Amino acid sequence: MYLPMDSTTLPRGVTHDEHSPSPAADLSDVPTVAHVPLWLLALFTFSGTLAMHIFVPALAMAGHDLQAGNGAMQMTVSLYIIGLAVGQLIYGPLSDRYGRRRVLMAGLVIYTVAGLAAALAPDVYALIAARLFQALGGCAGLVLGRAIVRDTAAPAEAAKRLALMSLMVTVAPGVAPIVGGALATWAGWRSVLFSLCVLGVVNFLLAWRMLPETGAKLARVTSATLMRHYRQLLASRAFIGYSIGGGCATTSMFAFVASAPFIFVNELHRPASEVGLYLAVLVSGVWLGCVVTSRLIGKVPMDRVMVAGNALSAISAVTFLGLVLSGYATVAPIVAVMFFYTFGCGMAGPISLTLAVGVNPLVIGSASGLYGALQMAVGALCTALAGLGSSPALSTALVLAGAGLTGQCMFWMASRGRSSRG
Repeated sequence: MYLPMDSTTLPRGVTHDEHSPSPAADLSDVPTVAHVPLWLLALFTFSGTLAMHIFVPALAMAGHDLQAGNGAMQMTVSLYIIGLAVGQLIYGPLSDRYGRRRVLMAGLVIYTVAGLAAALAPDVYALIAARLFQALGGCAGLVLGRAIVRDTAAPAEAAKRLALMSLMVTVAPGVAPIVGGALATWAGWRSVLFSLCVLGVVNFLLAWRMLPETGAKLARVTSATLMRHYRQLLASRAFIGYSIGGGCATTSMFAFVASAPFIFVNELHRPASEVGLYLAVLVSGVWLGCVVTSRLIGKVPMDRVMVAGNALSAISAVTFLGLVLSGYATVAPIVAVMFFYTFGCGMAGPISLTLAVGVNPLVIGSASGLYGALQMAVGALCTALAGLGSSPALSTALVLAGAGLTGQCMFWMASRGRSSRG
């Protein structure tokens, strides 16, 4: 049960749906917050994923030094991804209860200390454990960077800021492997982890000096209340639709990224050195999609931009599938259709995130964390499914086409959930 709220009682630009919980605090207590620099939030956000990508080129070197096999070294990456997913479920509710600033700074402390432990790890098991805790600390920026954007802006403006922040954050997967490889070659694999430790210190000092508290005053909200709000988010058709649809529209591309070496090298017989170039084209598609979204918001309804972007991705995925089935899957057409696929991802991603975390104004942090966890789960599922079968190209095309169609259905469900709120 909850008491219906008139729109005039909500903070600027906030909506609720039919499953939104009742306010646990007087919304008149929501403070007016100062502007938070977007570059600062982007730095916090991409630091967590940067630590995943930057260490990949150093895996073989670290494995040789620690006398560990490839499977054990890959655990430093797979457990890092698990840490990113699980940690987001923790930081969201904590930030709603205790505030964005202090929870973010606590996460940065964990990120920094774990980075130092990883750099000094005497064996592979210590390295795996340290990397897991590094992920648990680093994902604080993923959750709270998005939450702070939503705290400080109305939905349309928040979508613009999230699109611009996505532009900044997509630098990480493109640049990190190059930087990591150069550091490992020049100063050894441990230098990569020491650099992440230094980044954690810099982020902590910046948060301490520049970041105000942006969360609402929820002093009367208990842990039990927060858990109830979490359950109600999971019961919200709008939130689930935007979250799963957003995962289908964004992290489904992980399936292609993971399969790209096998598609281009094993099936199309291209040199491994070209794979990075093809993936860079994908990153440019995301960038361009985010730019277009930031220009369209305010001129075109956000739902329409989101659905159009995902539709472009779905059409591109079906075209990719058609190329594979017809035998015309060569390098040029695959790169072209995947560019349009990621272009659609760049359009749909920021808006699905904005709408999902705005479902309930009292639990923006929880919504951001749960959105991130669901998004990572969709990406992990798509990546696992793309590894099945004897043809990586066919498996990946089927996964992407299925994700595109599922995303459209989820967005339709979310729109129905918003329109029926009362």
